[in-house]
Amino acid sequence: MDRRRILGWWFYDWASQPYATLLLTFIFAPYFSTIAAQSLIAHGTPAAEAAAGAQSMWGVGLGLSGVVIAILAPILGAIADQTGRRLPWVWGFSVLYVVGAAGLWWLAPGTGPLGLWLVIALFGLGVIGMEFTTIFTNALLPGLGPRSEIGRISGTGAALGYVGGVLALAVMLLGFAENQAGLTLLGHPPAFGLDGAAREGTRFAGPFTALWYIVFMLPFALAVREPRGPARPLRLGAALRDLWLLLASLRSRPSLLAWLTSSMLARDALNGLYAFGGIYAATVLDWPVTRIGVFGVISAVAAAIITWAGGHADRRWGPKPVLVAAMLVLTLVCMGLVGMDRNAIFGMALTPGSALPDNIFLGAGVLIGAAGGVLQSAARTMMVRHTSPERATEAFGLYALSGKATAFVAPLSIAFVTSATGSVRAGISPLIVMFIAALILLVWVRAEGESP
Repeated sequence: MDRRRILGWWFYDWASQPYATLLLTFIFAPYFSTIAAQSLIAHGTPAAEAAAGAQSMWGVGLGLSGVVIAILAPILGAIADQTGRRLPWVWGFSVLYVVGAAGLWWLAPGTGPLGLWLVIALFGLGVIGMEFTTIFTNALLPGLGPRSEIGRISGTGAALGYVGGVLALAVMLLGFAENQAGLTLLGHPPAFGLDGAAREGTRFAGPFTALWYIVFMLPFALAVREPRGPARPLRLGAALRDLWLLLASLRSRPSLLAWLTSSMLARDALNGLYAFGGIYAATVLDWPVTRIGVFGVISAVAAAIITWAGGHADRRWGPKPVLVAAMLVLTLVCMGLVGMDRNAIFGMALTPGSALPDNIFLGAGVLIGAAGGVLQSAARTMMVRHTSPERATEAFGLYALSGKATAFVAPLSIAFVTSATGSVRAGISPLIVMFIAALILLVWVRAEGESP
């Protein structure tokens, strides 16, 4: 094995994770919901409807970027496999990642509706960059070592991604992201003379994410090279034909088809939960960005620890019961979020100022991080049980396709239900349906997978 190349490949997870941690979940998303709600109120939207309107805008942006990803991912993946080149795609989509992240600086207090949509467009551009760089760097994984080492290489990279995300979040919380008083978690104004009153510390999350990516992709650039070989010309027709034959083969593989559909729904719902958890905390519980960030650190640490334990459970009982347990936990968490607000839990009134909703949501965050990490880990094991060493690349290509094909369903359904009901809490309800459907589909999934 080329250890230098493996180390360089690991740096991609470290470099890219802050987009999900800082921007998609814990810092920028709740900040956007606050600014968007204020903007909607200033332009005549009733205060009771502004939070739902902000979440609906966010959902539309995520949903449309998901549509782009779903349409292009399988096609570009087939083209890359047909030509044998992945790194040019990594660097091309890295430009979108950096431009999209850096542009979020412009979301200042008082931004109008046109500016909000411009920021959503920039954010969607960055999401597309993040998703596609992930697809093409993952495609390099099979060539990093023998099959017996691929799991260790992949797992170490994912663990480093968690560490990088938590470290980036800690830097933002301690040095930049400010509360309503303009102070960071340490009680100081944002670093580098940034204006807390103008929320420049929180807005710096975008440029910070872009700079983090540029700096930590340097080891990747220096160490990761594609294997030498003759250049293969692009034959679009052949690439699309191979993709079609791969999809058509699912008709004769019922367990794999059920598993891909189940994992598609579960992963889409989980991503929706990650994307809207911070917005829920900001709009339903009125948490400041700094508190949401601390919540993110706790969730990430729980994910790392419980995912490790879930791997041992997977080894002892197999992935299917682990998947069932994770999906059940996530379903119950979503039900709890729908039934809770600052003043009541499932219709039972709380005393004014009660900390119970805060404590419940903190526990929910731990469960989301833990069950989400276990779900993703056991899902990969279940995929291995539906393939053979000779066809593993094909199988994981299908797995990647299923994860992107409906990436727009959760955010658009959340946006639709939120807009229709005027309730941020009710907007989470489509995720319950998706998790339950994923659980039902597991009935047709063989615990031991398919025979080779």
